[in-house]
Amino acid sequence: MLYIVPTPIGNLEDITLRAIRVLREVPLILAEDTRTTRRLLNHHDISTPLRAFHAHNEHAVVEKIVAELAAGGTLALVSDAGTPGISDPGFLLVRACVRAGVRVECLPGPTAFVPALVASGLPSDTFHFDGFLPHKKGRQTRLKYLAELPHTFILYESPFRLVKCLEELIAVCGPDRPACVARELSKMFEEVKTAPLEALLAHFSAKDVKGEIVVVVAGKVSQRATEA
Repeated sequence: MLYIVPTPIGNLEDITLRAIRVLREVPLILAEDTRTTRRLLNHHDISTPLRAFHAHNEHAVVEKIVAELAAGGTLALVSDAGTPGISDPGFLLVRACVRAGVRVECLPGPTAFVPALVASGLPSDTFHFDGFLPHKKGRQTRLKYLAELPHTFILYESPFRLVKCLEELIAVCGPDRPACVARELSKMFEEVKTAPLEALLAHFSAKDVKGEIVVVVAGKVSQRATEA
């Protein structure tokens, strides 16, 4: 069996009792960054061995891992933060396990975009999660597509590209489109700011932005509902 185990996105207490039990009981944990995961394990007195599984080696080792599991092994997969397979390594392994008939069990737990969406105050009955935008090729095409969606859409962004992202969103959505930037969720310096895109650009252009970023933008139709 392959266990998919979500880990905290910031506060190390944001982990379920079941996740702690599974991480203690499995013989081996596959980790995106073993140093990051070891800090979490030490905090919860877990001594399970770790093996690296990240974007630079996942293509090379997937077949070997699936063979281990198919032979009766049990492993847990974790990412640096949140649920594995959401905008980080893990998808290829899960797909290969499903195709090989290996049982995959995904535990519920932390992910960044859900608290960002809920805390934004923007419509959440229907939404589109897009993750990280392409850095170059296809970026503008994607932004134009997102701008026309009738419902809220969600992006992940680097703090180094946040200002550029907000400028690009203004170009396709207009300066008055309601949006939210959430960063450092569950950490000491958590910030969730909802405002028109133009105001968000002014706010974040004037400060040194750090931390993981979630950008939530009202849809083209829900913008009118928000203003009503």
